[in-house]
Amino acid sequence: MIATFILLACVPIGTEEAPAQPAAAADSESGEAVTADSGETDSSDSSAQATASVNTGVPQLSGELITDGVPPPFRTRGFSTDFSRRTVEWDSILSGGPPKDGIPAVDNPEFESIAAGDEWLEEVDPVILYSHGDVSRAYPLSILIWHEIVNDEVDGQPVSITFCPLCNASIAFDRNFDGQVLDFGTTGRLRNSDLIMYDRQTETWWQQFTGEGIVGKYAGEQLRFLTSQVLSWKDFKEAYPDGEVLARPNMPRNYGYNPYVGYDSTSRPFLFRGTPDSRLAPAERVLGLTTDIDAIAYPFTVLEEAGVVHDSFGGLELAIFHKAGLASALDSSLISQGRDIGTVAVYDRQVGDQLLTFSPNEDGSFSDAETGSTWDILGEAVAGPLAGEKLTPILHFDHFWFAWAAFFPETELYNPS
Repeated sequence: MIATFILLACVPIGTEEAPAQPAAAADSESGEAVTADSGETDSSDSSAQATASVNTGVPQLSGELITDGVPPPFRTRGFSTDFSRRTVEWDSILSGGPPKDGIPAVDNPEFESIAAGDEWLEEVDPVILYSHGDVSRAYPLSILIWHEIVNDEVDGQPVSITFCPLCNASIAFDRNFDGQVLDFGTTGRLRNSDLIMYDRQTETWWQQFTGEGIVGKYAGEQLRFLTSQVLSWKDFKEAYPDGEVLARPNMPRNYGYNPYVGYDSTSRPFLFRGTPDSRLAPAERVLGLTTDIDAIAYPFTVLEEAGVVHDSFGGLELAIFHKAGLASALDSSLISQGRDIGTVAVYDRQVGDQLLTFSPNEDGSFSDAETGSTWDILGEAVAGPLAGEKLTPILHFDHFWFAWAAFFPETELYNPS
């Protein structure tokens, strides 16, 4: 089992500081999303606008730029990175085993229909949903668990869909940065057990968990997060019958199988040097939110028991949904047989001049007390007076507790009592 981890390890980052100012904030006049790197507005990605307008969800940068001239104490063969610039200490970066691009990114992804996906995906299989314009795509974790990065373009939006198995971190990034489109690969290095990516244009090293450049030309800069959602194949195809699913690459991989059997119940995270925060088990799944000054984590176990949690955070009144029927990608050998962890989603519960109060239904849908409308896990009213209305999604992070707490040691842990 250890040999498998070494072959596939991804890289995490740690910080001892509080969450930082979001990288995408709403323009005070236009309300459109402003990208952190250029200051230009992006009016085409409605999900990004919604996230930006609520001023939430972007993690903390690691620290000040270090230019002490100390070279890295590890081999850097094959990299043209500017190692004179960094924001982290060298001893926090560990080898995960593979060399540069030893875990190959998917660079020319091909997609297939729902019918074709049904031939190899089970209804409970986890996929990452990303939508832009008129295109909605599903990226199965059964593929990403072997490749960790997919460099794609969705209806004109360059995007990288990423997954670090060791932190259970599924994150989408805008590939537009500083007037160019970046392509990402794997360095073979980890920080706090999280994937460290690099871009092929400047070979800057980027922390997947935070989107921060930590070594190289763009050290101290931050990629823009794009709103994505982990959900079941069943929910994806019901919501997007004309959607597309990432086809299995023509590579010798056991797609559909999990090389990290039992990892989501581990008490010893792989290549994690710190002491895990004892408030929860290390591999407890949490839903994380941040603002410029606060961070909070909601345990999946609490969300599962409640079905819906209402909370106030970052100046917003939130509804957090949990729906059963999603397999863990990191439990059993066959991903579709993984234990049911459920899908979680976060929304602003203000709709027009109404503040809605939700409750779960036995069929996995949700109802609001104010109008009796029925809502799905993707925040759309599918029946009742508000049919067709959509809740504003909030950028959130579904991670293992040990990694979330390592990045945000001052994080609040939600307590329903």
